Amino acid sequence: MDTLSAQQAIASNKAAWNESAEHHKTTEHWQGLLAGVGEPDFSCLDPTLTSVLLQVGIQGRDAVQLGCNNGRESLSLYGLGARSVVGVDQSDAFLAQAVELASRSPHAPEFIEADVHHLPEGVLGRFDIALITIGVLGWMPDIGLFMRHVASTLKEGGTLVIYETHPFLEVFDPEAANPMLPATSYFRREPFVQNEAIVYEGTSKSAAATSYWFVHTLGETVSAAIAAGLQISHLQEYPHSNREELYDRYENQAAQLPMCYTLTAVKRSA
Repeated sequence: MDTLSAQQAIASNKAAWNESAEHHKTTEHWQGLLAGVGEPDFSCLDPTLTSVLLQVGIQGRDAVQLGCNNGRESLSLYGLGARSVVGVDQSDAFLAQAVELASRSPHAPEFIEADVHHLPEGVLGRFDIALITIGVLGWMPDIGLFMRHVASTLKEGGTLVIYETHPFLEVFDPEAANPMLPATSYFRREPFVQNEAIVYEGTSKSAAATSYWFVHTLGETVSAAIAAGLQISHLQEYPHSNREELYDRYENQAAQLPMCYTLTAVKRSA
């Protein structure tokens, strides 16, 4: 995908997320967030990511979440002891939700509207920890370019923490007649294209701007981090799902698939 078409995909994805934002405020999950974020130790992070962040050392550190969505995970970093937190996302509609959640919280994160490929100078070389969670990598047309921008936010010695769905899971279609039969190649180059609203819970048939989902193999992701000057310090794969409920059917199989992974990488000195 050339630079122009990559930028078109990024812009279309932004429009799709903005049009989908309203669907996320009509759920019990949203009401639960509104009720919970007022607690100083609020966290919606699962035990896997919590453990990795504690091992890396989030206590007293400055953190940025790239692709922060509605800010729930950014706010959770305070519950683990972060000193300061910045959330970056290109969807102004979801950032409005982040600001609403933060207004109910005793903490004061900073939220920045920006495409990760065009970060403001104020976030460069600023953070001890850069966090990427489920779903972010799939919206990025060029994983190598993305990783270079992620690395640019870290201080020397700072750590990238990724908790993502395993790309091998993209081979399967959970809604197919036989969801256990591979439906596409692990090495596919073309993005998945969707014209419906993007939702976390259940499904939606509401029309939205076209969104483009790119599959990056685990090897490509690791290599991109290394090429960006990051030294891999941890990579672990897991048999549990951290994405939509549709994928729960792939858990607890006799022949178990890898379903998600955590990766940490430290920014080397120049």
